Amino acid sequence: MTEVSSLTGRLLVATPALADPNFDRAVVLLLDHDEEGSLGVVLNRPTPVGVGDILESWAELAGEPGVVFQGGPVSLDSALGVAVVPGEGQEQGAAAVLGDGPVGWRRVHGAIGLVDLEAPPELLAAALGSLRIFAGYAGWGPGQLEDELAEGAWYVVESEPGDVSSPDPERLWRSVLRRQRNELAMVATYPDDPSLN
Repeated sequence: MTEVSSLTGRLLVATPALADPNFDRAVVLLLDHDEEGSLGVVLNRPTPVGVGDILESWAELAGEPGVVFQGGPVSLDSALGVAVVPGEGQEQGAAAVLGDGPVGWRRVHGAIGLVDLEAPPELLAAALGSLRIFAGYAGWGPGQLEDELAEGAWYVVESEPGDVSSPDPERLWRSVLRRQRNELAMVATYPDDPSLN
């Protein structure tokens, strides 16, 4: 078994060659990546369903647009909360902040973490900078993501805390590519339909 270096906290950006319609122009935040597999959420697939329609108590904390996002094709009936907690390790209002963030939040990478949606929202309200709710997730078994990377299906780039709460998620694929300081910036100009080029 080859050693897997963790890509947790990085973004997978679908290449134009990726044929799977579930991931067409997808930007996936990897929440977990190790030798047992990978798990992430697609950041740029808003649904028409409001957060208040399924998790009313979290609706006020959800960023704009205040809708549920389709996190991926796996377990669409489950919800994941991903939030940014700015100023890690500081006392923030009434929230109980420990060395690794507020109660009910688990750090994934930097200021980005997973929210325990079973916790009372008021525990986190003062600490959260932004919150997104995802229905489902994207998952890969052991070695599956590495195979897709070797096939050239994904670009791997650094994430920024603002990616989680992009107010214009439909443009996230282009904006993430455009900010790269290499040839990937040119891929952002790739036409939606190459046959019209």
